[in-house]
Amino acid sequence: MVTGGSGFIGSHVVRLLAERGDDLRLALRPRSRLDNLEGVDFERFDADILDRQSIRRALRGVDRVFHIAGLLSTRPGDAERLFQVNVEGTRIVLEECLRAGVERVVYTSSAAAFGPAPEGDTADERQLFTAGHLGIPYVNSMHEAEVEALRLAARGLPLVVVNPCNVFGRGDIYARATSMVRRFLLGRFPVYTNGALNVVDVGDVARGHVLADERGLVGERYILGNRNYTTDRLFADLARLSGVEYPPVKVDPTVALRLGQFVETVVPRGRAPISTEEIKLTTCWWTYRNAKAKRELGFQPSPHEDTIEATVDWYLERDADRLARSRRTQPVQWKVLAAGLGATTGPMNAMRRLWPLNGR
Repeated sequence: MVTGGSGFIGSHVVRLLAERGDDLRLALRPRSRLDNLEGVDFERFDADILDRQSIRRALRGVDRVFHIAGLLSTRPGDAERLFQVNVEGTRIVLEECLRAGVERVVYTSSAAAFGPAPEGDTADERQLFTAGHLGIPYVNSMHEAEVEALRLAARGLPLVVVNPCNVFGRGDIYARATSMVRRFLLGRFPVYTNGALNVVDVGDVARGHVLADERGLVGERYILGNRNYTTDRLFADLARLSGVEYPPVKVDPTVALRLGQFVETVVPRGRAPISTEEIKLTTCWWTYRNAKAKRELGFQPSPHEDTIEATVDWYLERDADRLARSRRTQPVQWKVLAAGLGATTGPMNAMRRLWPLNGR
């Protein structure tokens, strides 16, 4: 059984399992989109991971489970839903797997569950989680969900955890995992800041799931990642591949957070172009090492250049009309602002005085 099988990662995993010859049951909600599952033979079972009885029924006769369903969001107001889906939903599914006596569970967590690495460094599976103080609901929900999963593994659930990094590639029909690329192509990043992230191809992540099922050690966690990018380098590659001009304004991370807080006070709730949670995410170093997955699973990611190019090409095909109407050069006023910020630190110092950063 696969939960989240219609999603970005899930649909790629489903296709590999079908190629392996597995009989597949997909636990889906009525409104799940099946765009990425065309041509795949599976049994559809209407179930919600927050509905224990439906999950219990879906597990009848099941030997192996891939729990991939989850919620990725940085929108204001989604915190409660994040904890419901990612923590409570995971607990329900895995408790029912333990009850059903399944042979194997592969649980899709996130590298975010380890928290960011120190600036300029990388993290691995041994890092202690210390990111709670950042107050990012998605990150905290993934950490708590993983704690629940490992607690059930300690009770006897044959569980292997995979921790994908930032997943790029073709087929993100909900535009969540790759939303950064889409927003870049639409010119919605006139301002950016220091930060870094690890980019991995969705196809590699799917293969990592199958390897975890076949070779992973029970109770272990495996980071599925590839290339660590600074924001500067990633945006430079996106600009080169898409023809969209590079964002002109780069500001200090502290100033970026102050700007975000200010915008949220003057723009109606949920209408701000970027949330403070998103700014916090982009100012951290979500950079990781995949040595354990390579050593124990035989994980071998594909060339990172191909991943970035495939993501850009998919959006250029999918949103061709809308992107054609978007400007490919940055507005003159943003370029003027960039020149001003490059000439003096006055605006930054003024912002620090006018808008002290809460909690920092």
